[in-house]
Amino acid sequence: MKPRRCSRSACSAAAVATLTYAYAESTAVLGPLSPYVEPHSYDLCGPHADRLTVPLGWAVVRLEAEASREGGREVAGDDLEALADAVREASRRAPEPPQGPPGSQGGPQAPPGGRRGHLRAVPSPS
Repeated sequence: MKPRRCSRSACSAAAVATLTYAYAESTAVLGPLSPYVEPHSYDLCGPHADRLTVPLGWAVVRLEAEASREGGREVAGDDLEALADAVREASRRAPEPPQGPPGSQGGPQAPPGGRRGHLRAVPSPS
């Protein structure tokens, strides 16, 4: 079996991470190398995974290899996918911000704290 290579053009380094996008949530998910090649994901080498940037307003979720272990057992990809689906479902059920009467100026108001319900990555202490 041939080792997987970085998806970035002109890079032939071995892939160590997989990048997927959740366009509806404006989120990029970077995690350990997936066991299978997926058609809508990108395999990245270490340097390209570390230097990943996303468009302004997007969130990045970084799943570390150590974070994919739970209680000494490996968390299956299906478990991670189920978690992502649960987060998406919860965001769909979130109450809509109140809107003014028709014709009023101002439109939708921002939720408390002025932020929308996006996932945010917390940088690792290093």
